Amino acid sequence: MNLLMIVLFMNTIFSIYNISAILIAYLIGSVPSSIWVGKWFFGIDVRDFGSRNAGATNTFRTIGKRAGFPVLFFDVFKGWAAVFFLVRYAEYQIGSDSYINLQIAIGIAAVLGHVFPIYERFKGGKGVATLLGIVLAINLPAAGICFGIFLIVYLISQYVSLGAIIAATAFPLVTIFVLEVTSSSLIYFSIALALLVVIRHRANITRLLNNQEGKMPFNFKKK
Repeated sequence: MNLLMIVLFMNTIFSIYNISAILIAYLIGSVPSSIWVGKWFFGIDVRDFGSRNAGATNTFRTIGKRAGFPVLFFDVFKGWAAVFFLVRYAEYQIGSDSYINLQIAIGIAAVLGHVFPIYERFKGGKGVATLLGIVLAINLPAAGICFGIFLIVYLISQYVSLGAIIAATAFPLVTIFVLEVTSSSLIYFSIALALLVVIRHRANITRLLNNQEGKMPFNFKKK
């Protein structure tokens, strides 16, 4: 069964349109909003400050709300837009295995673009906001539940990283046990997403365990 799934997935991906869509998704995901907003409008590179991560959280911490909210919105939007629009022109029935597989492949390409942006020497962010956009396009109910989990953890602890880790870890559990999704591709995707977020936050986990992780109050930086 697993071999059959792999064959189906590969057959879904390798067509001229699908390869083009995946490449475009990577280029969309590669747009480094935090770096460009910081450089163009505030004259700084967020990778030189704070956690040195090119993401929305470090933008909030380093520059403030004026830059943080636009960066957060765009990072979520580019993940959602890549999946939502690029899959529309594929010749697959909505909800079919091939359709879902292409959604996942496009989403993976977009988040890889965010993490390894071609425009900035492949040095990007952790991809959490872009992953949220991808999940919003692929599995809206799961995205809503996990975002709620993130907000609860963040508001209680004031640790963005802890909220992201717990929400991501909850994603496959919500997918399998709460929403009872039967698509094997979506189940494997949810597990892979959780592992990716945990791996990308391994330094944060170390700091959390050592009580060295920086908190970010809900009112952020007053700028």
